[in-house]
Amino acid sequence: MTSSPSSSSPGLFDLGGQIAFVTGAGSGIGQRIAVGLAEAGADVACFDLPGHPQIEETLARIRALGRRAIALEGDVVKSEDLGRAVEAAERQLGPIEVAVNCAGIANAAPAEDMAEAQWQQVMSINLDGVFRSCQAEARVMLPRKRGTIVNIASMSGTIVNRGIQQVHYNTSKAGVVHLTKCLAVEWSDRGVRVNSISPGYTLTPQTVRPDVPESKRQQFAADTPLGRMANVDELVGPAVFLSSRAASYCTGLDLLVDGGFVCW
Repeated sequence: MTSSPSSSSPGLFDLGGQIAFVTGAGSGIGQRIAVGLAEAGADVACFDLPGHPQIEETLARIRALGRRAIALEGDVVKSEDLGRAVEAAERQLGPIEVAVNCAGIANAAPAEDMAEAQWQQVMSINLDGVFRSCQAEARVMLPRKRGTIVNIASMSGTIVNRGIQQVHYNTSKAGVVHLTKCLAVEWSDRGVRVNSISPGYTLTPQTVRPDVPESKRQQFAADTPLGRMANVDELVGPAVFLSSRAASYCTGLDLLVDGGFVCW
């Protein structure tokens, strides 16, 4: 039996020598977490849509840290793309021990008028895509009885956002939280931990979009106890924590990183 790490153990948050696989690594939270894992010592396989304009920036930032990085193209709506990407990551970098699933989209429409295609697209990427990603990652982790998966959910999976009509997005993120708990229990005796992070309002391309005016972002800040939106740097610590030995007794956890928003 492996002993639990003590709080004084050196390198408790160190990911040195580990291989990480990050979906949605081309921009926003996914890009920053991919770089953050490299800052903690990991080599990183960066998965995103073909031709993503910012993926080379992600690779350059990781390599500048002295870590290895590769770009892998595909779409989380296709299980075969994820399977090929995981296989390529292991072939080029080594066995994956850390996975962070960040790929997702957001938009808005009144529930009564929302086209079924709009609902299905958000679900296919935000919820089904996370499940497909977890499947592909677990298929290499479970036989080795070692690995940790972190899914990016949202505070919107716990609360209903005021003034934003996004029933599909909120429902998809609530699904990610419960999916995470289910997988954590199912794989708990097989060496794989599964946790989620639920960011609050964060400055990313998803919140700086035409249907979210500046006045709305000001309201987000005013409604948050800390009085501001998060920046993507503030998601790195939680992701590294859940990926590291420091969280060795954490599984099925949904870590709210929301500036205190759900407190009121």
